[in-house]
Amino acid sequence: MNRNLLYLFLLVLVSCGAEKNSSSIFFAGEIVNPTSNYIVLLKGDVVIDSAELDEDNRFAFTLDSISEGLYHFNHDPELQYVYLEKGDSLLVRLNTTDFDESLVFSGSGEALNNFLLEVFLAHEEEAPAVRSMYRLTPTDFERKIDSLKQLKLDVLAELKSENKFSEKELKIANASVSYNYNTYKEEYPFKHKKLTGENIFKDLPPNFYAYRKELTFNDKDLTYLRPYYNFMINHVGNLSFMSCSHACSIKNNVVRNQLHFNKHKLHIIDSLVKEKELKDNLFRYVAFDYLLKVHDSEEKNDEFISNFRELSENNRHMDEIDALYQGIKNIQPKKQIPNVEVTSTDGRVVTLQEIAAQNKKTVFYFWSATDRMHFESIKRRIAQLSAKKPKYSFVGINIKTDESNWKGILETSGLDQSKQYRSSDFEELTKSLIVYPLNKCIITDDKVIVDAFANVYTSF
Repeated sequence: MNRNLLYLFLLVLVSCGAEKNSSSIFFAGEIVNPTSNYIVLLKGDVVIDSAELDEDNRFAFTLDSISEGLYHFNHDPELQYVYLEKGDSLLVRLNTTDFDESLVFSGSGEALNNFLLEVFLAHEEEAPAVRSMYRLTPTDFERKIDSLKQLKLDVLAELKSENKFSEKELKIANASVSYNYNTYKEEYPFKHKKLTGENIFKDLPPNFYAYRKELTFNDKDLTYLRPYYNFMINHVGNLSFMSCSHACSIKNNVVRNQLHFNKHKLHIIDSLVKEKELKDNLFRYVAFDYLLKVHDSEEKNDEFISNFRELSENNRHMDEIDALYQGIKNIQPKKQIPNVEVTSTDGRVVTLQEIAAQNKKTVFYFWSATDRMHFESIKRRIAQLSAKKPKYSFVGINIKTDESNWKGILETSGLDQSKQYRSSDFEELTKSLIVYPLNKCIITDDKVIVDAFANVYTSF
């Protein structure tokens, strides 16, 4: 650790130690190999404060009169928890080349924060083993999952005997463990069916979902705890699946009527969830999941949004959802491709309509220098398609890459540079064309959209 930072921290720690009842919080740290110039502190999705790194890549926050609880600190593009309470003097150190694994907390508040981090890392490490457990019988699966859960709770019990945790801290710590393993149980019958072909819903032990009796839907402290939020998403989906199998025409665990299924999710959220931010966030998740992944007809999208507005007219994400809905509405089949501007390799600004008009059949695909594996794969795929489908013109649109880097990559790419363009406004492009996922492509015929949600790997 940098000596100056250590001395600074110890000095503040001593001065704050005498004032644990102070309303101020000191949160500082050092970032090795920083990827941006700032650390941003958030409460939920609201920015509380930001701190610029100094010449030694150090930062410090002195926070007055903020409420105790779970926060996030962001060092773009990474994000991680930090629990803060009044009187804390907390130090963090990390290396961005191994962000979560290198992160360590020191000072008052370290016990809980390091525990939350270890639970997060253990969850990631256990994921492959848990995936293999989905093949087990319900009894064996439950026994193994409960055993993993108990190991974490035993660690927490030991920490509790050595540290004075507040009631809220213990609630957060317990929830970070329990909701991870409860989520596995919510997923189990579906994942088991997918892996083995066996429908075991009727074979689940009587108390398999016993934890549901203790669920809370009205706790603001848990709203932005990732395990809790992920559990709620799975729980709502599970309840919807189990309660509307007839209307949704479920066959072989596949929902046929996605509109009805997602409307049912909205009604379950509306009836169960009381905490406003959690409710708004879950509504948002359902809207994005339906609009981005289902690709229903325009009429069904209209019906979904109408129902959404009835149930959540004051949703804090409404502007974002409306923008997505309108964007999708504008790229339905038989409509002209939006007149978005892009730049050619020789610096000319042209519109997608102008490009599409040059060729009878055009396929617009997307790539970014931030994901080189995807780019290399896309190059190979476009070469295959160009040979296989000579009647189509395959046009690449680059995103999130500065101009010089883009041109440098193209020089050695082997791609036809006359069919390569770059967008300098990622937000406008995304809003107009709904670039999700990155394997998406848009097929046009003389400027008219044939399929705006095609996949460059599976649609040809």
